[in-house]
Amino acid sequence: MTGFFHETAFYGSDDDFLALVVPFLEEGLRAGEAALVACTGTNTTLLRGALGRDAAVMYLPAADQYARPSDAIATYRELFHEHTDAGARQMRVVGDVPHPGMGASWNWWARYEVAANRAFADFPVWGLCPYDTRTTPADVLADVVRIHPNIATATGGHEANPGFREGHPCPAQTPDSLERGRPLLELVNPTPAAVREAVGAAITALALTEDNAHDVVYAASEVVTNGLTHGVAPVRVRLWADSSRVVMAVTDQGPGPSDPLAGLLPTTATRSAGLGLWILHRTCDYVSMGRDEDGFTVRVSVGGTA
Repeated sequence: MTGFFHETAFYGSDDDFLALVVPFLEEGLRAGEAALVACTGTNTTLLRGALGRDAAVMYLPAADQYARPSDAIATYRELFHEHTDAGARQMRVVGDVPHPGMGASWNWWARYEVAANRAFADFPVWGLCPYDTRTTPADVLADVVRIHPNIATATGGHEANPGFREGHPCPAQTPDSLERGRPLLELVNPTPAAVREAVGAAITALALTEDNAHDVVYAASEVVTNGLTHGVAPVRVRLWADSSRVVMAVTDQGPGPSDPLAGLLPTTATRSAGLGLWILHRTCDYVSMGRDEDGFTVRVSVGGTA
């Protein structure tokens, strides 16, 4: 196999999970292929018990591997480079991608699933993304079908997915729970310097770490700069907070980046919106982007739990 073979599968019980994943990994191990697993603790325990070949499988803690989509892409690319440089001609990966049924916001993980088709295209990797129908919301399952080119069947088949839609738009953003309250700060068309000063003053009394406070101020400056430079005025900044978490939404009237995956993929650019968005995706606890009737909005969350 050359390139990235991106596949999904659905299961409704532990036995169904094992019936899908164990043959997939065993076939690769028999062929001498590298095997990587980044699953939840429950699924990792099931696989360890069924495979009994820990030395042959690289197990990655899902909480670490899937902390942020951009981090997951970077880590996988490093691992794939290491294996191919060592002579691997094929790799198999099984990963439990986070979703609301696992307590994670879906927008940026849906964007991750779409980005994977491009981010891993240079590597001989067969990636299987199984989704548990007991915990995955119906709208997420529908998105999963539309963004995976291939699908594994319960009978052991691996087929082109008729439900795949190239260029399928990522799901709409979901406003954060903090947005139900009145904004702590609201500005229109501030300069980057003004927004840095205003945001810094607004979060002074919050129980944020020094790193988190820096991330909030940097995010505000970067998103406003992008809105003023690449968007269409007016640029509206709103900020909400509780004692330890900040949510910020920056809205302009432009269409947003031409690349819907901006921020998720590594970039070597030194002067572009893509570089700043990529840094946001590597530092903030959640980033979503999208356009609705209010305009194009970038949302970021820093600190606490979204």
